[in-house]
Amino acid sequence: MAYLLILGLAVLALLTGQSSANYEYQTKYLDVPLDHFSYVNESVTFKLRYLTNDTYNPDGSGPILFYTGNEGDIELFAQNTGFMWELAPKLKASLVFAEHRFYGKTLPFGNASYESPRHLGYLTSEQALADFAYLLAQINPSNRTVRARPVVAFGGSYGGMLAAWFRMKYPHMVTGAIAASAPIRQFDTDCGVFNQILTSVFSVAYTKECSLNIGRSWDVLKNYSSSADGLKTLNEKFKFCSNLTKAEDVTGTFFDYLIDVYGNLAMI
Repeated sequence: MAYLLILGLAVLALLTGQSSANYEYQTKYLDVPLDHFSYVNESVTFKLRYLTNDTYNPDGSGPILFYTGNEGDIELFAQNTGFMWELAPKLKASLVFAEHRFYGKTLPFGNASYESPRHLGYLTSEQALADFAYLLAQINPSNRTVRARPVVAFGGSYGGMLAAWFRMKYPHMVTGAIAASAPIRQFDTDCGVFNQILTSVFSVAYTKECSLNIGRSWDVLKNYSSSADGLKTLNEKFKFCSNLTKAEDVTGTFFDYLIDVYGNLAMI
């Protein structure tokens, strides 16, 4: 049945086409356990953010389209997952977008979430899936007299992997899953292969010196980021929409942008 449901959704998506989706949602929080698999910290919780829209399912009887949040602010995914918004009115479904722990506003240790390996030990896909299952148990309960509503998980890239795993690990809660561009078999490949290929592209398409210069540029940019004068120079040279004001703006935001640029250039 799950396979038929997924196939039916895919066909329906082709028939609906593009529509002017109304991306409105309520922001909610739920206290979830920090560690789902240990008795040591079972009383420690944090607030998981999730977004809901019941416009197309006012009586609460229809299916739930559940987005398994990945590495980023959940609002960005909610505003860029039109497929779910197109399906919701056709299926009379509720929409739920759950944020991944340690991202967006779902920070188990607040601003200190990334400061300690002890904290980051709780950043795993297993814990994130358990968060989603815990959330579903609260918003979609079932018992001997009430049957839970069918749930279809959605996700893309890492989120797609989570959607597939969610269906596999919690089949009693998730009826089906649509995993878009989910590199589930990526684990057979060395994680460094992609960057090695990018480097070879610049060496072959241009010159070896080109790829070497790109490699040297990271240290140069780091040096500029360490002083006010250096940051000023970068702002003047690159003419950013918003000025870089601290080293983290360079080694974080700017580096991420450059990595995307080099990756896309190599694939053109």
